[in-house]
Amino acid sequence: MTETLPVASATTATTTKPEYDPRLTNDDLAPLTEQKWGAYNIFAFWMSDVHSVGGYVTAGSLFLLGLSSWQVLVALLVGIGIVHLFCNLVAKPSQVTGVPYPVICRSVFGVKGANVPAVIRGLIAVAWYGIQTYLASAALNIVLLKLFSGLTPYADVQQYGFLGLSALGWFSFSVLWVVQAAVFWTGMESIRKFIDFCGPAVYVVMFVLAGYLIYRAGWSAIDLTLGDVKYTGFASVPVMLGAIALVVSYFSGPMLNFGDFSRYGKSFAAVKRGNLLGLPVNFLVFSLLVVITASLTVPVFGELITDPVATVARIDTTFAIVLGALTFTIATIGINIVANFISPAFDFSNVSPQKISWRAGGMIAAVGSVLITPWNLYNSPEIIHYTLEVLGAFIGPLFGVLIAGHYLVAKQKVTVDDLFTMSTSGKYWFRNGYNPAAIGATAVGAVIAVVPVLWSDGPGMKTVAQYSWFIGMAIGLVLYTVLAPKAARAA
Repeated sequence: MTETLPVASATTATTTKPEYDPRLTNDDLAPLTEQKWGAYNIFAFWMSDVHSVGGYVTAGSLFLLGLSSWQVLVALLVGIGIVHLFCNLVAKPSQVTGVPYPVICRSVFGVKGANVPAVIRGLIAVAWYGIQTYLASAALNIVLLKLFSGLTPYADVQQYGFLGLSALGWFSFSVLWVVQAAVFWTGMESIRKFIDFCGPAVYVVMFVLAGYLIYRAGWSAIDLTLGDVKYTGFASVPVMLGAIALVVSYFSGPMLNFGDFSRYGKSFAAVKRGNLLGLPVNFLVFSLLVVITASLTVPVFGELITDPVATVARIDTTFAIVLGALTFTIATIGINIVANFISPAFDFSNVSPQKISWRAGGMIAAVGSVLITPWNLYNSPEIIHYTLEVLGAFIGPLFGVLIAGHYLVAKQKVTVDDLFTMSTSGKYWFRNGYNPAAIGATAVGAVIAVVPVLWSDGPGMKTVAQYSWFIGMAIGLVLYTVLAPKAARAA
């Protein structure tokens, strides 16, 4: 008799069973036999996810919206509060069953249909993996040019360039590509130790950088509002809502596949504590550090600088520049591995478990990240807009369908054995291995969510596009809740 696990319990995940269909399982996708991660490990995961060049610029941008500092902080706390709530919802089923995101998706999309959300999430991760590696390589270029000024001609794409990237850029990109692959290849335990180091390391450098700027400018120079306050009263509400949406959108990727990490949690209570420390608490402290540091660049350097690498590059001391740039490089590697390497590793492995291992899935993503030439993608706002935001419009519906399926339809119960069977009598076989209600709800939600993204020149569409994740999520959740009972009767 198959075992039904209520997610609310603290039941330990079962071990791999001989009757699991080989077309649906391998050692990486099967339920874990040991779950060791504590609250600090989850906390460090979020630190690695937040403490990067992208996280710095995103947090800084909130204070450039023309709002007062208290309005920004309210928007920030509401946005990260939403992320915190949703991450706890995603974490539960994977932590209890011990399976990653694409496998838990089988309980909603079907044992074959789960490849739909897996491949979509995997493709988004591949694109961002390439872009983040390119951004980290740009920071490494600063270090190399500072130490070896003779390399300057090789940083000129016109003199020494190939496919739009300079020779030095290729070198730095290749070095970081290999380093990330090496860290990933060692397995999740080594990755855990790596991310345990990355997040705190950035905090040390951030505090030192802030201390240096305060020493140069004085405490009185700190200004928590970057730029002029343009919106007050009711006029500030739409801007604050946009800031909230920006925070949620920034975390939407890792939020969707957070089960890839919560599965390692020793208990759901530990995961919740880690999420509390890593999201509301950590993001608030980091954001305050960002705005303090950015505001002090005005009196010290004569201009507002919201890029941390550019800030450390303006310091006169070579040691400080090298230390700062290397730290942010390491931090970007950290976020890249946790947000954009591990996800496609599980996602692509789920497509053909016996042919594609977790490591092979990750390397497919790594190779794909080079083939898309991310420097060209990043330097072309129009291309990146239509590529990533169109794919991103699917994240909301996928999230909505998963949450509706697990909490509203299945009432938090997962039959673990049926996640790994192709038997037509299996609970998650649905119709030929696909759940038409889940796929249909995702498709409708994505189409509606992507309209304002593609039609951004239309009346009011640019404003609506900010909320594409929320629109897609709500449609996916409601539509699947309505369609699921009918699909079950028709199966």
